[in-house]
Amino acid sequence: MRTLCASTLIGEFFVVGFAGLVAMQTSDLSTGTVWTVSGVAMALCVLLCGMLSRPGAVGIGWALQIGLIAAGFVVPTMFFMGAVFAALWWASVHYGRKIDEAKARFAAAAGDTAAGATPAP
Repeated sequence: MRTLCASTLIGEFFVVGFAGLVAMQTSDLSTGTVWTVSGVAMALCVLLCGMLSRPGAVGIGWALQIGLIAAGFVVPTMFFMGAVFAALWWASVHYGRKIDEAKARFAAAAGDTAAGATPAP
């Protein structure tokens, strides 16, 4: 799960940065405000990559997805991009957990085989 979720977060890092550039040119917000909000979101993306194995990290990731969608009020394209990344986040969490479970089953089967037992079907 960590690899898929981290890949999604790194993609979001770049999208948030580019959205900040667009917001700086098209919104009435000051440059400092745009880059403070964008910088915090970008830092959260990177920090969350390292925290994915900790409890609550997935929930923080969901909060980040909601914030990304809400950025559409400043840059309307972010409604679409936020929805796309929310779908990617869901897929990363959902399928990442399935992959982790399959890896654990294969590791357990390999351990049983190495110990001389026959693997379970």
